[in-house]
Amino acid sequence: MDLNLTPEEQQFSDELRAWLKDNVPPPWEGSNDNEEESHAYFNYLRDWQRKVFEGGWAAISWPKAYGGRGASVIQQAIFQEEWARANAPMLVNGLGLALIGPTIIVHGTEEQRARFLPRILSAEEIWCQGFSEPNAGSDVAALGTKAVLDGDHFVVNGQKIWTSIAHFSDWILLLVRTDANAAKHKGITALLVDMHSEGVSLRPLRQLTGESGFNEVFFTNVRVPVSNVLGKINEGWTTAITTLMNERANLGTSIYVAYKRNLDALLERAKVTTRFSRPAAEDPVIRQKLAQAYLELEIFRLNTYRSLSKLAKTKVPGPEGSISKIFWSEFNQRFQQTAMETLGPWGQLKELDDNRWVYGYLRTRGNTIEAGTSEIQRNILAERVLGLPKSY
Repeated sequence: MDLNLTPEEQQFSDELRAWLKDNVPPPWEGSNDNEEESHAYFNYLRDWQRKVFEGGWAAISWPKAYGGRGASVIQQAIFQEEWARANAPMLVNGLGLALIGPTIIVHGTEEQRARFLPRILSAEEIWCQGFSEPNAGSDVAALGTKAVLDGDHFVVNGQKIWTSIAHFSDWILLLVRTDANAAKHKGITALLVDMHSEGVSLRPLRQLTGESGFNEVFFTNVRVPVSNVLGKINEGWTTAITTLMNERANLGTSIYVAYKRNLDALLERAKVTTRFSRPAAEDPVIRQKLAQAYLELEIFRLNTYRSLSKLAKTKVPGPEGSISKIFWSEFNQRFQQTAMETLGPWGQLKELDDNRWVYGYLRTRGNTIEAGTSEIQRNILAERVLGLPKSY
């Protein structure tokens, strides 16, 4: 692909960079060690997304008719790269913007689009995703949460788990089983459920990092209007695939910039961190591991551009996104292990570089599980890209 920007793409980049320079807020200086601080940080991010929305940058990939910019794949990559380079805060309604909003655009009715999309953009309503269950994680189709039709409502009973930001969410895209006698991938329906409904309760799950961003969510006789079905009844797997493809089709450019920033920071630390009476950067084993990290990161960058090239032609996220997901998740675990070895006991200090290293190391443990385990991703590549027979 041609890596030189067209005049239109360069104008887009310049406009975004100028806007970020004038509008990125000061870094958050609090912590997330208690509920009060977590809510304060959430409000900080919510205010930021509102400003981004007012500036016209909240969902550039969405069609202009629904509040987006209709940005090309290359412009989306530019956006992610500039965002990471400016160290701008994340958008608090990320699941709504990247996954659920696009799914509503594809499968929703005009009434649903008019009702939900503007509030996703402005962060007036926060969304979470209710797919995984205790016995149905990466194998989403094995879900057991049930919905029974009662007049013009479904009555929902069951449990979801690993539900990101459910404790701050107003709505959830929920997969339920509506036909117990249908085949595994049939009889599933996608529902748009108000998290403030009677019968919805949740319990936060504390992670290794000390955060409680994941939650268990329980549904007890929750009534959901039939008008809140997204797509068709008993054909929710089609709706779910749209969401999952958007989840795994990360363009990779923002991840590359963030990881490159971490690698550069570690290289500088290696020059001043002493190991056995000499700088870590002079240790031949450490130097080899740092060089390996550099090479792998360059491979990731080039493979990202290759994926961009294909996506620019097809316009549709495909199973090749699994390649990127496997690579960045497993690379990050190797890199953070190298960081711990390079920094030695200093790497365990929260005070070092604003907790970058100890937090990063602990957080990577989930990288190969979230958004589909590495095992599931390899099965997708084997069956849908290489054409190998299914394993039963």
